[in-house]
Amino acid sequence: MTPTLTLVRGDITRHSADAIVNAANSSLLGGGGVDGAIHRRGGPEILAECRALRASRYKKGLPTGQAVATTAGRLQARWVIHTVGPVYQGAGSDPAPLASCYRESLRVADELGARTVAFPAISTGVYRWPVEDAARIAVGTVRTTPTAVEEVVFVLFDDRAHEAFTAARAG
Repeated sequence: MTPTLTLVRGDITRHSADAIVNAANSSLLGGGGVDGAIHRRGGPEILAECRALRASRYKKGLPTGQAVATTAGRLQARWVIHTVGPVYQGAGSDPAPLASCYRESLRVADELGARTVAFPAISTGVYRWPVEDAARIAVGTVRTTPTAVEEVVFVLFDDRAHEAFTAARAG
């Protein structure tokens, strides 16, 4: 089943969904952008579970393109799905790791039984992936990944990202 794709302009930390996806760094211990905002608003419960993951399964950090879930703490969600996007290296950058972030996040959402998942525009901030290309990869991957998730909401922080995702959804 292909999930319904919804686009909203806003702050993902204020969005209500079964699962919210965090554009995390590999340390899982918080950072800037979406990652820092999710950790700040979600509270210490998220960081505590991330530390436990680092002490057990991910001693070297979460690899790029993979995903893992924790509690959502004080967010309006049941879970946070953390995924590490790739850093854009220029015109020859491989889109596969970015697509994997979306695929793996949906796989984790299915394991959790999540029916609604909110994604940010992964890798388009400090990782510098061009938003138009990232939107095309994100929308295309969600549309072609088998999942039981019923609705995917792209929560986009600014007008430029919203416009890019709107164009990708239409195309």
